[in-house]
Amino acid sequence: MRPAWLDTRAYPFAPRAVEIDGARVHYVDEGDGPPVLLVHGLPTWSFVWRHLIAGLRDRYRCVALDLPGFGLSDKPEGDAYRPEDQARRLAAFVEALRLKDFTLVVHDFGGPIGLSLALDRPDAVRSLVLFNTSVQSACGMAGSATGPFYCPQDMKVYLDLDFFRALRDRFRAPGDFAQAYVIAHEVGHHVQRLLGITDRVMAERQRGGARGNAASVRLELQADCLAGVWAYHADRARHILEEGDVEEALAAAAAIGDDRLQRRAGGRTAPETFTHGTSEQRVTWFTRGIESGDLRQCDTFGGGV
Repeated sequence: MRPAWLDTRAYPFAPRAVEIDGARVHYVDEGDGPPVLLVHGLPTWSFVWRHLIAGLRDRYRCVALDLPGFGLSDKPEGDAYRPEDQARRLAAFVEALRLKDFTLVVHDFGGPIGLSLALDRPDAVRSLVLFNTSVQSACGMAGSATGPFYCPQDMKVYLDLDFFRALRDRFRAPGDFAQAYVIAHEVGHHVQRLLGITDRVMAERQRGGARGNAASVRLELQADCLAGVWAYHADRARHILEEGDVEEALAAAAAIGDDRLQRRAGGRTAPETFTHGTSEQRVTWFTRGIESGDLRQCDTFGGGV
């Protein structure tokens, strides 16, 4: 099973195999203890986990497969390399090895494959560890290029941790409440979806042009206001706000205004292309929400913004 090109000094693990969908799937199974399932990304194979396996196998059972078509595993029939195809095979692999109560570790392309398993088999997955990955949403692939967003089709919020690092380091808006503002803004979009506002705006956006962008801006500013309303009530219910928290949220709102982002990119500001609003607008609407705690104060569609 070991090809001549394999350096066994770098990869000294005993080869194992199981048949999935008529193909031989190679895997490593090293150590004893709580199980850890490692799912690689592209364009690599279980070799990428060799140092992690060596460091963990004294305390954990480390299982790392080569997804079909990668590493030492056989190629699948046809061109079935889609995440959903590999996710189905991963589920069959877990069933074949009778893995349960395991920690799932995913990387890159392994993210949408492994996370699909976690959603389908939450009883089997004890915890998750994510390394620079992406996930398939009903609105398309969610990864570092998309940043945090709300998908109205599946009504889920997708959070990219790289964005929070960028918010802290590149946009100079650090702090836990800066992150809380971003999350609350996305949850605000869910409120808009439940109220029917999102559908009306999406219909306007499909017509295109300046009116569509203007509707998007009003939708985003309303989500900022709703984030403020959440902060108002969360603080009164659980006293969550500490000194400097509001300033952190305001700094984050200002940092990701369309005008500031366009200036950072080295270009001129083009208001007709704005989709989220200016820094001043975002600060204004978040402030309105957190000071009033009143949903009625978040009507960005009733007049000027």
